[in-house]
Amino acid sequence: MKLKEFLDSSYTAYHATANACEILREEGFTQLILGDSWHLERGGSYFVTRNGSSVVAFCVGQNNVFNLAVSHTDSPSLKIKGNRLIESDGLLRLNTEKYGGGLLYSYFDRPMKVAGRVLVQSSDGVEQQLVVSDYDIVIPSLAIHLNRQSNETPPLNLQTDLIPLFGQGEADLYASLTDEHVLDADLYVVPATEAFESGVHGEFLSSARIDNLTSVYASLYALVDAEPQDIALVACLDNEETGSGTRQGAPSFLRQVLDSIAGALEFTRTDIAYAAENGMVLSVDNGHAVHPAHPEKHDPLYKCRMNGGIVIKHHVNYATDGLSAAIVKRLLDDLQLPYQDLYNNSELSGGSTLGLVTARELGMKTCDIGIAQLAMHSACETCGVEDIDVMQRCLTAFLSATIAGVNSITVK
Repeated sequence: MKLKEFLDSSYTAYHATANACEILREEGFTQLILGDSWHLERGGSYFVTRNGSSVVAFCVGQNNVFNLAVSHTDSPSLKIKGNRLIESDGLLRLNTEKYGGGLLYSYFDRPMKVAGRVLVQSSDGVEQQLVVSDYDIVIPSLAIHLNRQSNETPPLNLQTDLIPLFGQGEADLYASLTDEHVLDADLYVVPATEAFESGVHGEFLSSARIDNLTSVYASLYALVDAEPQDIALVACLDNEETGSGTRQGAPSFLRQVLDSIAGALEFTRTDIAYAAENGMVLSVDNGHAVHPAHPEKHDPLYKCRMNGGIVIKHHVNYATDGLSAAIVKRLLDDLQLPYQDLYNNSELSGGSTLGLVTARELGMKTCDIGIAQLAMHSACETCGVEDIDVMQRCLTAFLSATIAGVNSITVK
């Protein structure tokens, strides 16, 4: 699957996970069920899902060591509240609330889709169906003639201004998506602009959901290309944008997968401790490129640039420390791949990632990395085309590497 197709069709975490599973099946990975008895073979490739919105894939090398690359499948959006519509002067609007920290003014006056999952009644109980509306909707902005006070975006009220225009006349949201009887649903209003190359030389990629689906995509194909000596895992997890505090989020799902692997391979308690202590986690989530109009928003000495290579992220919100950063830099130096350190302007705080959550839960060395991008959490984000390939090569090498203690790393 090409990257643009992946970005365009992965409207929600459910669609991103379905696309990830399609990639893994095509590449010969075997699907497992969490809670079943697993039989794992050295050299085997497997994956497991939860909630239809998170997936963990792994290859079993010869060494009892865990190496993980973690990213997230969800993106900021507007979550639809139920099936009831808001009537407004002859028009029907969808009742929504904010999901994650979206750059909300970017949602106005652009094509949007209704996407997610519906839970329908079946003969066996409840069945999940993925849905994407075959129609577009918009969130109309207030015309300049009605807002003479300022040419800037006025303060936004989530319950009035960010309510999408659904239609006119009689309509039913669920019926517009499926003919089945819907018991409940997880539906979102998401940007529908197709990914496109930008820049005079086509050096940039612009799309919705670059954060963090470029990381998901690079991680999946890195695992496909890797030749793991250790137990190499790629975890693509839901609900990072809202704190990961769900059963399909990082702490619970990832821990249960690792416990299941350890059980299937008959690890002792010493083996489990060794697997974590001698392995490593890369939290793969994008960082801020220096904004050409606002360089003052960045640290004066550490300004990351698109197409400048892997971003190594340093901040109290990240799990990176000197040791984990040094290991990553040694790996990249051996590969002759470019990298750049990211430190925030001291007056500003960066966003959170899966790094601290994973490090706290697993007790493993962790480094936060990503690629540099502009307009994070906008309906249309921009990154460097070259950086995506560099990230995939970095992750392929990491998942193939054997991290041998504190002072050395060998790369196959």
